[in-house]
Amino acid sequence: MQPSPETDYARAVELWKEWNAKINVISRKDTDSIYAHHILHSLAIAEYFSRFHGGTVPETVLDLGTGGGFPGIPLAMEWPETRFTLCDSVGRKVTVAHAVSEGLGLANVECVQARAEELPGEWDYVISRAVAPLETLYSWVKGKFRHGLVCLKGGDVNEEVSLLLRRFAKGPNALVPEQIKVWPVSDWLHEDYFAEKFVIEVGKTYLCSPLRENNKKQV
Repeated sequence: MQPSPETDYARAVELWKEWNAKINVISRKDTDSIYAHHILHSLAIAEYFSRFHGGTVPETVLDLGTGGGFPGIPLAMEWPETRFTLCDSVGRKVTVAHAVSEGLGLANVECVQARAEELPGEWDYVISRAVAPLETLYSWVKGKFRHGLVCLKGGDVNEEVSLLLRRFAKGPNALVPEQIKVWPVSDWLHEDYFAEKFVIEVGKTYLCSPLRENNKKQV
């Protein structure tokens, strides 16, 4: 899909700027780049689903460590039929996420303050952006998704994937490489900012194709 025009998110950007002035959840030096660095980055997950899941949209999504509402709120705007639970352990961050989602009139968003391991329930997918190392994140949510964990990561993702596979090589939650897909966001967004940013999916065995050689080369 083509990136949504910035004008579609003007009200969201306005709300984040307003609330960030009260409760700092976005770096002050980044407030002029909310659309490019935060909203578009979040929407890379929607592009990933469009490319690799045939455009199928989940029914329920948990955004773990949502901060001020990323990636959950931009995705909730893109997928109005999907029910989102935005979760963070820090109350002031949940306050911002709730205020922004309410200001946008997003009836498909619920914001909760909780730690990952304390949160009851199960969702189709768990999503996150730069919350924790992949092996840690998976240990928190491995029993909370029906289909997959989809996260936005940067840096040396090959090392993170290797550590994840090593830690969960055996046992009831054992993983194999065929369950993991790595996609470079730069395939869609060509600005330098996205050069080392990736979508990583850790899926159930029915879902993911092997980690392709071209993925390995790109990361």
